[in-house]
Amino acid sequence: MLRQLFIALSESQKMRAFAEASPLGRRTSRRFVAGTTVEEGMAVTRAMNEAGISVTIDHLGENVSTPDEARVSAKSYHEVLEAIRSNGLNANISCKLTHLGLDIDEKLCRELVCSLVAHASRDNNFLRVDMEGSAYTQRTIDLVRALHHSVGGADAVGTVLQAYLRRSESDVQELCAEGIRIRLVKGAYREPPEIAFPKKAEVDANFLSLTKVLLKSGLYHAIATHDERLIQQTIAFATREKIDQGKFEFQMLHGVRRDLQQQLVRDGWRVRVYVPFGTEWYPYFMRRLAERPANVWFIAKNLFRS
Repeated sequence: MLRQLFIALSESQKMRAFAEASPLGRRTSRRFVAGTTVEEGMAVTRAMNEAGISVTIDHLGENVSTPDEARVSAKSYHEVLEAIRSNGLNANISCKLTHLGLDIDEKLCRELVCSLVAHASRDNNFLRVDMEGSAYTQRTIDLVRALHHSVGGADAVGTVLQAYLRRSESDVQELCAEGIRIRLVKGAYREPPEIAFPKKAEVDANFLSLTKVLLKSGLYHAIATHDERLIQQTIAFATREKIDQGKFEFQMLHGVRRDLQQQLVRDGWRVRVYVPFGTEWYPYFMRRLAERPANVWFIAKNLFRS
């Protein structure tokens, strides 16, 4: 019930407007959001790197409504790539296609993303195209395929697949066959049972099954979960199959299970943390609560602590 509530809240424009303008709302989000500026994102990234953790940086936003807004979003990502390079940070970037204009001008979106992939390629860096709701799944995969096969794109772009979607098994097989790197997540959008597994146990089982396929593919993938049971099962599988620790990475969210992040690093596993920044934090924040409702009680206990 809590999961459905937070997904519904993530889609509420009135609640979003109120929360993003509220000092209390901004304070509540700080656990999961690095700040509102590129500089604040870089500061958190530097601290993560010093702790032995890699970073993927996301400028929060989605569903822009004008071409100029899409261009501004792309400009911000170019600034992030330049800041990563100039500061010598161990970080890459993640972006949503609707933040770069997919809904309003697909041609413009492709041009903007191509420019970012080219920039990342020049810097020997990487762009992860995030996955959104199921209405965008095929278009996202199609664009990533095109970018992957473009000049310089093969090592500079990858995407995300969601274990709760029934189609993800075939998507994993097809993308791995093409050499495309994947971040596997559970998924946090409202989807009908016809296309998404409705029960947590089913999602977890599919997540583990897809993880095994990814780890055996020979490509460098990301296993994104805070579920300690799934992490331990992944480690057990990698150990049993003699898959080197440097052949994949675990990914987690900024502010979630810091203890587990640090323990994995101490144990020699690669960890990358998803660090978002920006003013449009509300939908992201609500979906993080939907993924892990226990975060609500954590925030309530710590909200007024320094």
